[in-house]
Amino acid sequence: ADITCLMRFCRLLCFALTVPLYVMELIGLYGFYKRLFPLLAYNITFSYNDKMHKTKRELFRNMGKFASPDGTLRLLEIGCGSGANFQFYPYGCLVVCADPNPHFERYLRISMAANEHLTFDRFLVVCGEDLEDVEDGSVDVVVCTLVLCSVRDVQQVLREIRRVLRPGGAFYFLEHVVSEPSSWTYFFQHVFGPLWYYLGDGCMITRATWKDIEAAGFCELHLNLIEAPEVTPLIRPHIMGYCIKYNISYVVCFFPHPSQDVHNKYYLDTVLFP
Repeated sequence: ADITCLMRFCRLLCFALTVPLYVMELIGLYGFYKRLFPLLAYNITFSYNDKMHKTKRELFRNMGKFASPDGTLRLLEIGCGSGANFQFYPYGCLVVCADPNPHFERYLRISMAANEHLTFDRFLVVCGEDLEDVEDGSVDVVVCTLVLCSVRDVQQVLREIRRVLRPGGAFYFLEHVVSEPSSWTYFFQHVFGPLWYYLGDGCMITRATWKDIEAAGFCELHLNLIEAPEVTPLIRPHIMGYCIKYNISYVVCFFPHPSQDVHNKYYLDTVLFP
């Protein structure tokens, strides 16, 4: 109880430091940071990929088996950012990129030019909750890495992923998540959560994203909890894996009721009062 009270007190102090940023967001001045963030993310990508190289190779190693019968692998990456995952995709993969921040396109094209083994279809400036430009059942694979931490409605994003995947297609994910409640990481995640939200362009470090994925209605789920090596301690706990959309021709699946612990609220609900 004492630790909880201390955590809430420290969190309020940290929140007080973010009030100017909150006001800037309300009056529209925060948009400048959205222009700057892609540059920061692009440079951080190199360090993160070096540390997570083996993890990403392991995650995407079996992606080729989800290709269509004609051999084409149609991939949609939600929250593609600057293209940090391109080097890990199979040869000949047809990639559709989607991100709500249009200022990533400049850095995305640099990554496209450096990955000639891929074919790029288009860049969509859309949020993951509304992929209206992507047809139902039109892609073989959907990828999200370090994205579900910053969307407003995780379950809606997962519903859109299920909609655009063909039956038998796969959703790959790699996300940082909240730590164990008994750990100091958990303590500092909640203390610095309000500040991290702004520095990370809406990133929330206290989400239990695995609960949303478990409740999303995929018929086969492969999920591992890992400690990411050498990354910032606040985001060291990660989940990684993939899940498969049911193929109605072959499988009858049981879909659990959605978890009541869905982290899809807005900033004041999720960042200040978890």
